[in-house]
Amino acid sequence: MKDLQCAEFMQWCLPLLRFSWPGFRKVRKQVCKRLSRRTGELGLSGLVAYMEYLGSHHEEWQVLDSLCRVTISRFYRDKRVFDVLRFEILPTLAKRALTDGENEVRCWSAGCCSGEEPYTLQILWKICVLPVTGQDIPLRIIATDTDQELLERAGKGSFMGSSLRDLPVELISQAFGHSGKFYSVLKDFRENIGFAEQDIRKELPDGIFHLILCRNLVFTYFDEVLQREILGEIIGRLMSGGFLITGIHESLPEGDFSLKQYSNIPCIYQKTMA
Repeated sequence: MKDLQCAEFMQWCLPLLRFSWPGFRKVRKQVCKRLSRRTGELGLSGLVAYMEYLGSHHEEWQVLDSLCRVTISRFYRDKRVFDVLRFEILPTLAKRALTDGENEVRCWSAGCCSGEEPYTLQILWKICVLPVTGQDIPLRIIATDTDQELLERAGKGSFMGSSLRDLPVELISQAFGHSGKFYSVLKDFRENIGFAEQDIRKELPDGIFHLILCRNLVFTYFDEVLQREILGEIIGRLMSGGFLITGIHESLPEGDFSLKQYSNIPCIYQKTMA
């Protein structure tokens, strides 16, 4: 499958799925490989034939939607962001919760892929935050994704060493068991994380959260109207003074969403206090 043909096909189909082509431009090879495999499975000659197939097989659009999911993740991805979480935001949330008499801090990791992001948060919480607070207040994380296979992998908590390359060495030694090529998250750091299959376009987890991470998903791959709709829903799940983390190259759609940038960091926002 030629890159130009694939790019033209994606520019045709993505808007129909409420995706945004610019977000896929740099990662399209992942999608193109899946499209090539899918047309082969269907015995089709190429993407022109696949377009015709989509016209007569409406159920195939759901398959196409799944082929357009980009799955790139690793522990401590974007060092600056996780440094701020480690040294500022997570300690602040812990102290605030204790001051307010709350018995837990609640976090939602949207588009969690294989679990690297929520596991990173739990590792930071237990190794870096709790020793400073002096009290054992739990961080409860709901981690959602649309891909059941990825969620099953996340639940196993076993990763190749390459996915840990950004994680500080001192954290690796404390949080993982090591056998051959694989690193397994130790039991203590797998507690209080719940993985759930959800499509953020259709469903959001219940409850109000102190911290929401929605990185490299909504504000990269969805069209602007859908971004605006989902952002409103996300903010509705975020408590006053809570934090929203997006991808470092993402920008929010314009509008009054009761958010202010935190410490002039483009991808970290705090909900305006009521």
